[in-house]
Amino acid sequence: MRSVYFITHPEVVVDADVPVPEWSLSERGLERMSLMLNQPWVSGITSIYSSTEKKAVDGATVMAENLTLPIKQIEALGENDRSATGYLPSDEFEAIADQFFAFPGESVRGWETAQAAQNRIVAAVTRLIQEDESKGDIAIVSHGAVGALLMCHLAGYAISRKYDQPGGGGGNYYSFDLVSWQLDHEWKAIDG
Repeated sequence: MRSVYFITHPEVVVDADVPVPEWSLSERGLERMSLMLNQPWVSGITSIYSSTEKKAVDGATVMAENLTLPIKQIEALGENDRSATGYLPSDEFEAIADQFFAFPGESVRGWETAQAAQNRIVAAVTRLIQEDESKGDIAIVSHGAVGALLMCHLAGYAISRKYDQPGGGGGNYYSFDLVSWQLDHEWKAIDG
């Protein structure tokens, strides 16, 4: 049985003067990705994919260097498009994120809709699984909101923020069977 591990990047350096897709992992985020390498499932990874956003690439790089594997970057694995607003203070961001999940067919303040983001992430993951030529497990290092949307699709849940990753800083994962697309488990901390 082969599994796909969907991993969200952990803590980032928040900088209002830098576009969100260019934020990098913080020291704590890098430390947590390094701790993840102790998880027993990591040794079974034979392919690593990431979004093209720096924080995801930073996280994937930690895995890739440890496993001596290349990273395949795929733009469609990116977070929901929030470029219409750019950086938002935490309280404002959380309020809009609540609306993003609550009204999946509507654009909130110009953001990509949750339904469109879900369609995009499902298509990207379907394509990479079909094209993957490795024999082991697959790691995808991506983002929380699209991870939640993919999980909703996998489990047959209606889009809802209650399936968003726990905690406030990222750094969680779940896995699913590569053939049946059945969830092995829901969110767990990468360093837990």
